[in-house]
Amino acid sequence: MSVFECAESHYLRWQKLNDWLVQHQAIWQSAPFIEPIPVWVQSYPELACRVSALTEAECDELDGQPETLANMASQCVPGLALFRQMAHLPTFFSEPEDIAAATLPEVSATDMPGRKREQAGAFAAALKPLQQPILDWCCGKGHLSRTLAAQSHKNVEGYEWNPELVAGGNALAIRFADAVQIHCQDVMADNLPMPANTHGVALHACGDLHRQLLRRGATAALPRLSLSPCCYHLTVNGVYQTLSERTAAHENKLMPNRNDLRLAVRETVTAPARVRAQTRLLNQWRLGFDGLQRALGGVDQYLPVPSYSPRLIQKGFRAFCRWAADKKQLCLPENIDFDHWLAHGIQRHRDVRRYELIRHLFRRPLELWLVLDYAVFLEEQGYRVRLGRFCARSLTPRNILLDAVRVCGTPLSQHTRL
Repeated sequence: MSVFECAESHYLRWQKLNDWLVQHQAIWQSAPFIEPIPVWVQSYPELACRVSALTEAECDELDGQPETLANMASQCVPGLALFRQMAHLPTFFSEPEDIAAATLPEVSATDMPGRKREQAGAFAAALKPLQQPILDWCCGKGHLSRTLAAQSHKNVEGYEWNPELVAGGNALAIRFADAVQIHCQDVMADNLPMPANTHGVALHACGDLHRQLLRRGATAALPRLSLSPCCYHLTVNGVYQTLSERTAAHENKLMPNRNDLRLAVRETVTAPARVRAQTRLLNQWRLGFDGLQRALGGVDQYLPVPSYSPRLIQKGFRAFCRWAADKKQLCLPENIDFDHWLAHGIQRHRDVRRYELIRHLFRRPLELWLVLDYAVFLEEQGYRVRLGRFCARSLTPRNILLDAVRVCGTPLSQHTRL
């Protein structure tokens, strides 16, 4: 397959996905946490009734089985029958023994969380063979750097802006005799050095940081770029600007803002049960306070409040409301029925969870819309690109691997297109 045919296939998939997301934008763009009744409820009342009747156990099950949920929802919204086609990705999983061989042994994984160690091993296994020296982008303490050095027997350089992480990572590399050197470097700097003939990698670099690797790596004509993107919403732009010339020129292009992009990473299958329980309780409290402030102010509009430390949960809902009111400079009367508003928050949380189920169907398609834009951009720059999953969702929901190998000297964007 030529680079032109490869670019066309990725672009056509992006185009179909874009049009599907635009068609259902009213469903996934409505934020039930902010809007008590999402706008799509009026258009699809039968679907709203179906999800409202779900039990907690059914919600738990369906949230982990999006294809089953899409099949159910497609009886009310026919376009959702295309969910599997829109969300599909091939698997790049290696055999378990190959992943184990690519994972740093625990004795060498000092300061490396177990899940991060496994993610780095799966990522490294999916990239074999590793043929060039490696540049690890936003490398933190160098956990992936050390993993790749052990597998490739190549020198690995890391870029990290936090001097404490740089010092700690270099100390580990010296301690275990790894061919790794981490540099204290802001990857967004204008004078950023890009080593020639280097394989650029990034495991879960956020937003503009991983997009910078794509741009700078392509400009430097690095022979290979491999990344698993994360936190797409962390950007200086209020509205997402597509990287590819072809996607940018699409007439009916989706234009998601930061809040829309947040949906792509609204999935946490790895959080401990204690953390999930704390999050649920605090969200109930936030929704209870939101109902209270709407009633007191006479304005039916969501009022965001800052983060609340889980250490303060023991003080209860009443203390939370007084804290939130103080943060927003609201005066709470003395005769508030806090039990009523707590019950309101619990009920609202129940409704939000069920409405969010339908919205969550669009998490992976929206993420793919973004990554396909990256893929088309790289193909325009003369790369052959493959997209797939490098590990199971249970290890990390951010399991997309974009792997690009440079195959021609002239960027496709400079050719005349039909």
